[in-house]
Amino acid sequence: MRVPRTVAIDIKKSLTEIPVTALLGPRQCGKTTLVKMLLPEDSSLMYLDLERPDDKRLLSDPQSFFRLHRDRLLCLDEIQRAPEIFSVMRAEVDEAEVNGRFLILGSASPRLLRQTSETLAGRIHYIEMAPFSLSEVDMEGKNMRILWMRGGFPRSYLAATDEASYEWRQDFIRTFLERDIPAMGFRIPENSMRRFWRMLAHLNAQVLNRSKIGQSLGTSHHTVQHHLDILIDSYMVRSLEPLEVNVKKRLVKSPKIYIRDTGIVHALSGIGTLRDCMSHPDYGSSWESFALENICSHPHVKKRWQFYFYSVHSGGEIDLVLDDGRERVAVEFKVSSAPDVPENFLSALKDTGITSAWIVAPVERSYPAGNGVMVGTPEDFLQFILKKC
Repeated sequence: MRVPRTVAIDIKKSLTEIPVTALLGPRQCGKTTLVKMLLPEDSSLMYLDLERPDDKRLLSDPQSFFRLHRDRLLCLDEIQRAPEIFSVMRAEVDEAEVNGRFLILGSASPRLLRQTSETLAGRIHYIEMAPFSLSEVDMEGKNMRILWMRGGFPRSYLAATDEASYEWRQDFIRTFLERDIPAMGFRIPENSMRRFWRMLAHLNAQVLNRSKIGQSLGTSHHTVQHHLDILIDSYMVRSLEPLEVNVKKRLVKSPKIYIRDTGIVHALSGIGTLRDCMSHPDYGSSWESFALENICSHPHVKKRWQFYFYSVHSGGEIDLVLDDGRERVAVEFKVSSAPDVPENFLSALKDTGITSAWIVAPVERSYPAGNGVMVGTPEDFLQFILKKC
């Protein structure tokens, strides 16, 4: 089954305008499949997987290899496995002076791939690719429930049964801990990171308290931050920063933490089916994480908007604030099919200069709830915000 990917247009555009296009995202989210779908008949494409010894051996002398194949579009997969190539790539880009010279794929963020910012500044365009989203899998109710439960990793979402999907996610978690983290250069005991990741699953969509987590794990808050940075840089976790506004109230200043794929949240928490999820204490946070990620990971939405949350210790709270410097849109996430408008949400709207306010919930259709607040589905909210992009 082929699922159209939203970032495809951005990739094609970048290849015509920039020497190096970097397609980054978590492992197994479909980057390689997408590239082969986009360029199936392009005879100029040469694909190398740097996890394969035979392919990596071809780059033992990268300068000569690049010159020999200057007429080809070179696609280098798992680029974080060979960071030493970046400086040679810069020299080749400057010498060849053509756009669309390299297409690099990786499962580590630009912050982790520091060599790119140092050597390829002005020559590289980063495109982030997430697992499947609502806008890609067809926004029907059944598909939304499957995506919410299984998450968006293609092999999980497209699995024949819930059991097969759950088993794939357990294998993914095991491989990530045993192989992928060490491959990024981090020497962390597998059990230590597994315990930390599971704890984050239970604290999903909550404000981060490093000291409290450190006490529970018997480690320091510095170690907690180090573990968290690894999961953020490998696209497993999203850190949502607080909105700073000038109000005479004590603001919450720590970030909120979300595991980005709800299928992974459920696998870490031992939740195998949607029925299990609905009776689980983390049902509400699972919905919040699912709906928020479908908004924040949309490539067109994140080009315009910055994402924050707002919370004060006296009780006012907004789960998500989209801010572009001119408008602020507030979103509250409720898992109810008939959600009320919370008083603390209304009070927070007055503090923050909000221009539009929504409650995003699994309702059948959108409707105005009074006080200028709309209640709607994730799909309807996305359509609303995309019209502003």
